[in-house]
Amino acid sequence: MSHEYRPPQRRSRLTRRGRLALFLGMLLAIGAVVLIPVLRGAQEPERPRRLTIPEGWRAAQVYAAVDRKLKLPPGSAKSAVATVAPALPAEAKGNPEGYLFPATYPVTSKTTPAALLADMVRTANEKLATKAVADGGKAHGMTPYQTATMASVIEAEADTRADMGKVARVVHNRLAKSMPLQMDSTLNYALNRNTVDTTLSDTRIDSPFNTYERQGLPPTPIDSPGLEAMAAAVAPTPGDWLYFVTVKPGDTRFSTTYAEHRKHVADFNKHRAAHAGTRAG
Repeated sequence: MSHEYRPPQRRSRLTRRGRLALFLGMLLAIGAVVLIPVLRGAQEPERPRRLTIPEGWRAAQVYAAVDRKLKLPPGSAKSAVATVAPALPAEAKGNPEGYLFPATYPVTSKTTPAALLADMVRTANEKLATKAVADGGKAHGMTPYQTATMASVIEAEADTRADMGKVARVVHNRLAKSMPLQMDSTLNYALNRNTVDTTLSDTRIDSPFNTYERQGLPPTPIDSPGLEAMAAAVAPTPGDWLYFVTVKPGDTRFSTTYAEHRKHVADFNKHRAAHAGTRAG
């Protein structure tokens, strides 16, 4: 048997430069494995927080809530009002009171006061433009701004949502008879307060919001009304009422004569003597 001679094979050895290249390649491979999950985690969308604006809040309260939620210095939201002025009706004269619609809005780290206020104004315009509200307002000869103004008074005065239609009817009946509205809520707005303690001197203050001495609606909305208040403003409950008073929570009494109203006010005063914090209208 013949044997072919084969020289012994030598194992190849990496040079120092080759070993270094291999080592760096391994490091890069390991780094890529670690880096991919990190990059994927960084790409996850931010979970929005929520800012809830309740019905009946005034613009000043909304501004303060926006500043707190966005963690900005006080006054930041108010300084952004000019950016939303073009979206407001001309009657508003750049004042968004009544157009900062009460709802829950998403907020992220990129949200700005201007964007948030613009979203509120856009929503208010949409609600006022719904067919029921828009057509109802036209039927009563009201502009959308007047509807928002009346709705803000209803929002402030009604003790419950069930009372909104009747409160709206009182407002419409008084306007039809050229009677002053005599709403404590408008005085509270003028005096920047919330109370049921209205004095005789309060009813004599010199203010366009003094509906005890001035006829018609106040010059601007007095808070942010919700859709139910808007609906009540344009579709009030049928009735002849001219007065109302909330004797106690859940007990609002409507009357057609002043004599009847005085009896209800007496009941309110009796209840108030023992229970503070009840609202009268």
